[in-house]
Amino acid sequence: MTQQEQIWQDVMELANRPGTFTHGLGLHVTGIGDGWAEGELTAGDGMLNPLGIVHGGALVTLADTVCGTAAFTTGHMCVTLDCSMQYLAPASGARITCTATPRKLGKTVLVYEAVLTDDTGRTVATGVYTFFAKGPAN
Repeated sequence: MTQQEQIWQDVMELANRPGTFTHGLGLHVTGIGDGWAEGELTAGDGMLNPLGIVHGGALVTLADTVCGTAAFTTGHMCVTLDCSMQYLAPASGARITCTATPRKLGKTVLVYEAVLTDDTGRTVATGVYTFFAKGPAN
């Protein structure tokens, strides 16, 4: 394993650390690389809205976590400045997957796109997340 791959593995372990808000929700980062990340949410009964579909708050949490993890791979400590979500279809099924890819990687501003899909592969939401990059992550 290269030094960079070890850093990404450490970032993924940090994102999936037990005892955190996202871990308690059943949300896990499943892949990480140079500027990108992937993750999934296991949508249990506590994640549903009154209509029986996955709550939008759960989807935005998934997207923020996965995009934030991707932003962290740039080597900066990052905090979310802004986000927007577009809900395109009801999210159903037991697992929602999110992929985060960069749109802009500046010196202090990082912009990521999130694409969320359900068990059938249907895109259920997209989002844009903007992060402030605050110096080195270590």
